[in-house]
Amino acid sequence: MVSRRRQTAIYLAVLVGSMLAFTAIYWYGMGAFEDRSVTVLHSLQVVVETYTTTGYGSDSPWASEQMNLVVIAMDLLGTLLIFLALPVLLFPALQDALATAVPTSVDSELSDHVVIVSRTDRLDPLLSELGSWDVEHVLVEPDRERALERYEAEGDAIHAQPDEIEGLEAANLESARALVVDVEDRIDASIVLTAREIDESVRIVSVVEEPDRAAYHELAGADEVVSPRPLLGERLAGLVTTAITPDLGEAAGLGEDFHVVELPVPRDSELVGKTIAESGLRERAGVNVVGAWFRGDFETPPPPDARITSGTVLLVTGSDDDIHRLSELSTGSPRPYTRGDTIVVGHGEVGKAVTSALAEEGLPYTVLDVRDDPDVDVVGEATDPEALERAGIENATSLVLAIPEDEETEFATLVARDASHDLNVAARADQARTVRKIYRAGADYVLSLDTVTGRMLASTVLEDEDVLATDTQVEVVRISAGTLAGKTLEGAEIRSQTGCTVVAIERDDEVVTDLGPDFRIQPGDDLIVAGTGPGVNAFTDRYE
Repeated sequence: MVSRRRQTAIYLAVLVGSMLAFTAIYWYGMGAFEDRSVTVLHSLQVVVETYTTTGYGSDSPWASEQMNLVVIAMDLLGTLLIFLALPVLLFPALQDALATAVPTSVDSELSDHVVIVSRTDRLDPLLSELGSWDVEHVLVEPDRERALERYEAEGDAIHAQPDEIEGLEAANLESARALVVDVEDRIDASIVLTAREIDESVRIVSVVEEPDRAAYHELAGADEVVSPRPLLGERLAGLVTTAITPDLGEAAGLGEDFHVVELPVPRDSELVGKTIAESGLRERAGVNVVGAWFRGDFETPPPPDARITSGTVLLVTGSDDDIHRLSELSTGSPRPYTRGDTIVVGHGEVGKAVTSALAEEGLPYTVLDVRDDPDVDVVGEATDPEALERAGIENATSLVLAIPEDEETEFATLVARDASHDLNVAARADQARTVRKIYRAGADYVLSLDTVTGRMLASTVLEDEDVLATDTQVEVVRISAGTLAGKTLEGAEIRSQTGCTVVAIERDDEVVTDLGPDFRIQPGDDLIVAGTGPGVNAFTDRYE
């Protein structure tokens, strides 16, 4: 599309060029065809009068056909240029005058905020976490149209160049709590270098698409370099092997015998078909179900009548013994692994992370990839039924689709599901918006690279908070008893009022996880609360 500036230049060139051309033609024609000598200035005056429709009369009528045709041409072109001036000049000028002006800097008093430079779809999880903790942010966008669009929609963007000192200073970088950079590996490094010229102490978090480039971001000055692909691969491997990962409780400093874990439910589990209430996980295993993914939709807390299906991922809390009992309940019928039990399609960064995780667990796998590589067992397309057959899909229990193109993942899921209805399929999605389609195609588990990256960024940026902000959608926080002291858990109505769950209580340097409805909160207790960002905010507003 032609830019507005170029449109204006073209219009003015046509206008001036045609006026000069008609001036010369009129001057020559009056002498040659009308036998009347006129000056060049007089000829220009006639052309201007014609173009502006202000009229003339001193030279009319014209006797020759040639001059009448010249005048007709001037009339038509002049009128056309007037109408063209409306969309080219007038309307854009009015639009600019009435449009919202995108700011080029933030308020000078803004501080303890997060400066974000990103052109990816990973913003939503990060911004959701920042908002839930009342942490302000500003997006620095170098493209004016994108900055204007974002500012009109969310009011959180400025138009500035993030790789220039003036651009980051306009975002009050020196007063910020952190800078998050996620554009492209080389551009990110340039922005990090610029930020370090402004402030040596500001916390900088960058994202690398290629893990081997992380060292260069660190050399540039990044404090934390996030590489989401290896983590995505590990989580995909955990899903298809029914592994309980990750242990979030220890990372939050909640004690060695307190765990927050994710548990995928395989197709042959006894839990499939039961509701949360019917499963009796609290009574049978002692765990608290604080959240669950139902085909990509996360609910916390999950309603008691929510039905567990193959592909459901439960987020639970409990002690070592509780988690062990849950594992025995949820896993399917055990059978020995044989070659081909797990097929890994795609052997890039994500695929290599998957096979590495499987190898650590001692589980055999078969690698299918389009490239003929020493680590590839079967060379072929992910969407080719014959290639999947050579990889042993008929005898496989699990399939991991670790390919970067979402459209190919969708089609490969259809092909795999047609080949085996009992197969556990875990798929990578590059973009969050394609997750639902991949589920619809037949996948049991889908993890979005965008979402995982956004959660990793949130966890890194919010590390100073007393919170575990994981790549899941649940936060586990430590909050003092406050106004809840003296009340029982049932009487406090915490879940119904805030949507949060008290999963443990710290009392006298001990972590108490056996919490019944009659458990009474005492002054000095610290509550370990699990919930979404808004839910945790509601909890603190209501009870602290």
